[in-house]
Amino acid sequence: MDANIEAILQSLTLEEKISLLAGKDFWETVPIPDKGVPAIKTSDGPNGARGEQFTGGTRAACFPAAVCSAASWNPEYAHKIGNALAEETKTKSARVLLAPTMCNHRHPLGGRNFESFSEDPLLAGKMAANVVKGIQEKGIAATIKHFTANEQETERLAVDEIVSERALREIYMKPFEITVKEAKPWGVMTAYNKINGTHADSHNFLLKQILRGEWGWDGLVMSDWGGTNSTADSLNAGLDLEMPGPTRWRTVETVTSAVRKGEVTEQVINERAKNVLKLIERVGGFINPAIPPEKSIVDPAHSKLIRDVAGQGITLLKNEGNILPLTKEGVKGKKIGLFGLAKEALIHGGGSASLNAHYRITPEEGLKATYGDDVEFKYAKGAHTYRLLPPLRHHCTDLEGKSGWTMELFNKGQTDKPIKTTHGLKESEFNPILDTQAKDSEVKLSATFVPSETGAHYLGCSGIGPTSVTIDGKVVFEQKNNSPDPMGFLLGGNPEVEFSVPFNAVQSYKIQIHSKSPSGEADFSILAGLPGFRMGFMNASEHDLDMLTQAKDLAKDVDIAIVFTGHTPAWETEGQDQMSFNLPRDGSQDKLVEAVASVNKKTIVVNTTGVAIALPWLFNIAAFIQAWFPGQEAGNAIADIISGAVNPSGRLPISWPKRIEDAPAYRNFPGEKKNGQLTVRYDEGVFVGYRHYDRVAKEKVQFPFGFGLSYTSFSLSGGHVSKPSMTSFKATVAVKNTGGSAGATVVQLYVGRKEQVSEHPIKTLAAFKKVALRLGQQQIVELDVELKDFAYFDEKDSAWKVDGGQYDFSFGQSVAHVESVITVDVEGSGGNLVKL
Repeated sequence: MDANIEAILQSLTLEEKISLLAGKDFWETVPIPDKGVPAIKTSDGPNGARGEQFTGGTRAACFPAAVCSAASWNPEYAHKIGNALAEETKTKSARVLLAPTMCNHRHPLGGRNFESFSEDPLLAGKMAANVVKGIQEKGIAATIKHFTANEQETERLAVDEIVSERALREIYMKPFEITVKEAKPWGVMTAYNKINGTHADSHNFLLKQILRGEWGWDGLVMSDWGGTNSTADSLNAGLDLEMPGPTRWRTVETVTSAVRKGEVTEQVINERAKNVLKLIERVGGFINPAIPPEKSIVDPAHSKLIRDVAGQGITLLKNEGNILPLTKEGVKGKKIGLFGLAKEALIHGGGSASLNAHYRITPEEGLKATYGDDVEFKYAKGAHTYRLLPPLRHHCTDLEGKSGWTMELFNKGQTDKPIKTTHGLKESEFNPILDTQAKDSEVKLSATFVPSETGAHYLGCSGIGPTSVTIDGKVVFEQKNNSPDPMGFLLGGNPEVEFSVPFNAVQSYKIQIHSKSPSGEADFSILAGLPGFRMGFMNASEHDLDMLTQAKDLAKDVDIAIVFTGHTPAWETEGQDQMSFNLPRDGSQDKLVEAVASVNKKTIVVNTTGVAIALPWLFNIAAFIQAWFPGQEAGNAIADIISGAVNPSGRLPISWPKRIEDAPAYRNFPGEKKNGQLTVRYDEGVFVGYRHYDRVAKEKVQFPFGFGLSYTSFSLSGGHVSKPSMTSFKATVAVKNTGGSAGATVVQLYVGRKEQVSEHPIKTLAAFKKVALRLGQQQIVELDVELKDFAYFDEKDSAWKVDGGQYDFSFGQSVAHVESVITVDVEGSGGNLVKL
């Protein structure tokens, strides 16, 4: 391989080498056909290979989100998911999958938490490493992201994360280190944010000293999309590939000028180009350079895997009086009320994780398929849950008199003559990513609207740049400034202010939406210079409908009530953090649960979010299931748990606080802005998640890390720890199924000093294993632990260390449910320290 790459590299001119260092377009690298260098294609994303279209593209399999996968605590299934993701990637003619996402859950309001595995670096690292192994053994490159400290979405392109080296190494870089060393990913994607004052794409400490230096990694480093922030600095630090293309920072002229000035050497250019060529070689691009059209292939094996993983990840958190499972025989002839989001398949979050799924099984569909005609299901939504009013698409005619809208594109400041006109657009929105001519332009969308009813109608509008709405020539909405969150706009979650306009039925109204490209010096990255907008619309009769009373009346009339709550992709998405710890919208879902539970004692709540939420109604309901985002088989997997076809074995990969104020990063999220720079101080240090909650009052925690219920029960006993060597331990414990059915639990081993020290966590997850047992079965579980698994980083000596002394090895089924503790003498160097 090296000889072939060296030969190609030597054949390239400096200009050709430079051309390789940025993308050709949004998804592909630059080819050099005359020199035998093909383009290769990349694809999002972490829970499915979406393909090249952000919305409405080729259908793809949607796998459980990483947090759902992590809740299974089963790395073997992560490996299988990796295999399936690789196969899906091939159907999209891509060779590089932009996955997995593996940043830590630092705060419950993190907008992209669902895409990542856990608050714990060991669990996250082991799951991610297995996903990578599964992807790459099928010949597809995995791209672990986002390196590093990308734990929030608020101003993610510029925010400066101030993090100690100890916290970086023990918490935020640790999942990456585990994955790099155990799985050797072929790609690493840098984060948007700054770390201690320097953007991640130009960070010498991260990319040169750690990644390529200490960890000895030899793959390709690419930027996040629009996440390159310099020319010479990023090249010198080790950023091989700027994405997407065409380049903003690496034109041939810019880079050759940097070489002439001595800011970058030709040797650096050679190294960067060589890494691009090496990736092309690794994924078979030189052997088969073709990029055929994308395909949509439903693989029954993938569908089964998705359902199985979701079933292992869905987590039962309350089951008062053993109301669950609702066995087929037990509910035969009963009436079951379905409420809330029962008719919506919440299968993924928003942003890079979104895709056009092969199919989407709603909870209602899954339950009806499971119970058939033996159960009578009734439905009431009970609450408005939308974040954005739906686009206006009905009763509209364009400028040619046909159904839809007319779009006109103008050169900026020249709105007398359009440079492009398109008729028949279906709805009142314009996505600039889909139009290559939109750069530095203005856009108008026009239609004649004939309402179906008289009265107030509700509208909402937002744009990337200044945007206005006129009706019959009168301005009814005006946004004078740029969007505060352009990526949030693109990904469907930008806040909109609703306003009402009176309409008369049958009368016609001319509506025009006018949007300009962003003004001023703001750097909108891949959206720079692009206009875009959306306008939502809803009739008053729908908007003002009293859904809550309908739901409460139905709840009185049914034997069992199941309320489905959660976040649609607009509420939990890349591009912005959560608006609230409480469920949206404006308390409507909390009110729904409270109303149903007040009249029906047998109320079960199934929540679909990628994060912990406030649970003000928890003590009023009988059962609570956390479904996460379980993928396209969502409804079937949820029905499996509710019916008892699958015994729940999911365990929380995060801690679940009662109040957002009790989160360790509460006072340092999303940061403070001074002189235009948002800065976030990671002042909690290594005390993230359970490492923090271990040290505070237990009543601050709703559900502890590692917790989850089953329809059976388990016990751990007879813990034992031996020392095969000075740096390794072999721990064993007996686990027994003591309940009434077969099931699975997770044996968790935590290690901590017997005598607590304030600067160190009380205990740290050091090993885990999921165990399936028949009724009454007992099994001895072995867990291997190394000193490095509970070492700390000493910043003064720049070394990993374990202090000599006594350590408690705690065996439990959650961080708070410890059943066996073994104290072990850990020898140090001369009785003091062991340097790793």
